[in-house]
Amino acid sequence: MSLDLVTDFIESSKARYLQLSDDIWQYAELGYHEQQSSAAHIAALKAEGFAVREGVAGIPTAFVAEAGSGGPVIAILGEFDALSGLSQESLALTCCPSSEIVNGNGHGCGHHLLGTGAHLAAVAIKNALEREGIEGTVRFYGCPAEEGGWGKTYMTRAGLFDDVSAAITWHPGIANTIMNLESLAVKQAYFRFKGISAHAGASPHLGRSALDALELMNIGTNFLREHMIPDARVHYAITDAGGVAPNVVQPNASALYMIRAPRNRDVQQLYERVCNIARGASLMTDCELEIEVHSACSNLMRNHTLNELMQAKLKELGAPIYTQDEMAFATSMHGTTRPDEVEMAGRMLQAAWREPKALFDGIDALDNARPSQMHGSTDVADVSWVTPTVQCMTACFAFGTSPHSWQWVAQGKSAIAHKGMVLAAKTMAASALELFTNPLLLAAARTELAERLAQEPYVCPIPDGVEPPLPNPAR
Repeated sequence: MSLDLVTDFIESSKARYLQLSDDIWQYAELGYHEQQSSAAHIAALKAEGFAVREGVAGIPTAFVAEAGSGGPVIAILGEFDALSGLSQESLALTCCPSSEIVNGNGHGCGHHLLGTGAHLAAVAIKNALEREGIEGTVRFYGCPAEEGGWGKTYMTRAGLFDDVSAAITWHPGIANTIMNLESLAVKQAYFRFKGISAHAGASPHLGRSALDALELMNIGTNFLREHMIPDARVHYAITDAGGVAPNVVQPNASALYMIRAPRNRDVQQLYERVCNIARGASLMTDCELEIEVHSACSNLMRNHTLNELMQAKLKELGAPIYTQDEMAFATSMHGTTRPDEVEMAGRMLQAAWREPKALFDGIDALDNARPSQMHGSTDVADVSWVTPTVQCMTACFAFGTSPHSWQWVAQGKSAIAHKGMVLAAKTMAASALELFTNPLLLAAARTELAERLAQEPYVCPIPDGVEPPLPNPAR
């Protein structure tokens, strides 16, 4: 099907979506707190004629917007959460807090672009289905809390993707490419120790230090790192150190642990070992231990059929054309990166760059037989276990820019970021239209997934009874 159906519509409509992206950049709301961002998306989708189900999966900021009728059902996945502590002045070449963002957060992964680009693609698809009289349903999924809250995993567990024929999404990045990646599965849990307070000078023997227990757990986990598989990761943040008074035996201490490994089963085995270390620390200090699972997500299930489809559309569209001013800005921003960051970025591409440019201005090659290993995690993975899923990346930032950095936030409202978002919207919409009109291709993608699931069926990594870690309004 001609690309004109979606490209003309997107070009004529993009101005208001660029503004929506900039607005959400400024809201900079954390996972499960995205009230303004979610509401802005919902209002715009309703204005375009989408029927919206709000508060799905028991999450106030999660929603599903639908248009069309019958099958197939193609899902477009959007995100809109920011990261804490990354407030940054737009377009600045030095690290400095933003005068626009007042909450201290920042879109250090570009989810303001991700959600808005996916939103624009969904609207373009709706328009094309109506104009051409094509049967099928397009759904935009408003997915909160990708950054460690793993909202899509909870949405998957709630069955929201069970009737979806295929899912499409993207991620802002430093190249135009298909995200042919192996991601890490992850499980997060709180480890809370409870001891007995006492005067640290007069009667320390009467106390039981929860802080000692937490430190022993962290030390034990450090020793574990030598004896786990190379691609595994264990991170932690101390969420309660017990107070600031050194003359008190600390009665409470806790940490949030993030445990990653290539497969769900690897994560579960490693998680049990970490739990045993915590139990040992509890016994050594005579403290009580509470373990509470926070969230989890699976490893990504790649789909070769959809990868090839999206690669073809991306190549047909081609990279954006940049102005001299845009190239100059990219060169200046590229100058703020470190050589090791540039080298790391090059490893994620099939085409190795010996002399990398400041801005990726081509289309990277796709080699389905050689996926890149991403040592991060994404809750897109859980969707990919229940329906064929594909995602692209487009160049929205200077080459070598690291995610979760001030540079990423600084470029989030730039013309380069906007052009990358528009390219992603066109690529997603064109790929979706091909699936609506090519049932054999869609069947092949679903057969590929079924063959892999026959070897290992999907089991949601979040245990029954664990609810989304929603904000407590009383706090």
